[in-house]
Amino acid sequence: MKFSSRLDRFGDEVFAALNNRRVALEAEGRTIYNLSVGTPDFEPYPHVVDAVAQAIQDPQMWKYSLRDLPELKQAVCDYYVRRFGVEGITPDMVCSVNGTQEGVGVFGLAMLDEGDTVLVPDPCYPVFEAGVKIAGGELAYYPLNAEHDFLPHVAGIDPAVADRAKYMIVSLPANPVGSVGTPELYGQIIDFAREHDLLIVHDNAYSDITFDGPRGGSFLQYPGALEVGVEFFSLSKSFNVTGARIGFLVGRPDVVAAFSKLRGQIDFGMYLPLQKAAIAALTGPLDEVEHQRLMYQERRDALCDGLEKLGWQRPNAHGSMFVWAKLPGGRTDSMAFCEELMDRAGVIVTPGASFGPHGEGYVRMALVLPPDGLREAVAAIEAAGIVG
Repeated sequence: MKFSSRLDRFGDEVFAALNNRRVALEAEGRTIYNLSVGTPDFEPYPHVVDAVAQAIQDPQMWKYSLRDLPELKQAVCDYYVRRFGVEGITPDMVCSVNGTQEGVGVFGLAMLDEGDTVLVPDPCYPVFEAGVKIAGGELAYYPLNAEHDFLPHVAGIDPAVADRAKYMIVSLPANPVGSVGTPELYGQIIDFAREHDLLIVHDNAYSDITFDGPRGGSFLQYPGALEVGVEFFSLSKSFNVTGARIGFLVGRPDVVAAFSKLRGQIDFGMYLPLQKAAIAALTGPLDEVEHQRLMYQERRDALCDGLEKLGWQRPNAHGSMFVWAKLPGGRTDSMAFCEELMDRAGVIVTPGASFGPHGEGYVRMALVLPPDGLREAVAAIEAAGIVG
């Protein structure tokens, strides 16, 4: 069997390789601290679980949905007002997706022709690249580096490349680098989009996990954003429902309509009990979301303070559930360091190189253990002699 040459566009999946090594070490009886995958260890909120439990008792809920329930679309519109202060979101500007991963993965198929250019952050979450490759587009990286606080620096993007690009992916708070946007930065991005006739595609998965400053928001709350952009908005991390795959594309109605047309060719819609869960999350109380943010901040402090005491450079960690750490002791090979850290300390992290060329020299660590567990991981690193 000769398979599609499209598969040649993708390398090996790093998370699978790390997980295989974890299984082998656990079989040896080793204590493992797995900080590689960003799956929250917090429980989903009871009112969200109750909504699913009630819905699955209704036989009608087990049929094809074929559409987003009107009350779901309205719940998203109302949430954008309540949570982000964004007026003017209407139901035709909302489409559910089975997780941002899938949404970004197929977005390019609705937007790109073969050879079209997309501006993608480097480092970035891998599906940003994959979604362009699937559609046969061309990647144009813009760097996120320490010089600019791991934030987009639009003034440094080649104007000719920007003119050629069809859209630009922005992700703030950023996975993997942990940076958080500012009103001034969003204004620059919106002006940049207008100047170069670009669509902005904003990934907003971590708006409820920010530290040391104002509460996170939405790209669409800034003047002009609704004219130049759309946003992938996820419930996964705020409400601890990652496996349910509940997300939305929100923003410019023409873009949402194009995406919905494509999605309708390959999907019969979000499972109705999950739509009910989403409604419960979007319309329910948000005090636990804020409490959880503070717990993430405690974890961030435990890990970053501990690594800094070992002589590591303090990681970049202003938002998201990740910290972005420079390799200690003059090391430069992130994959080799991950293997060393796993073998010597039992701590599993993700190599920065897997997130793009500018990720080399760093690792990503997920805040998926309580503070005491993270302190134990730091102690294991210290005991292994892996210091700055």
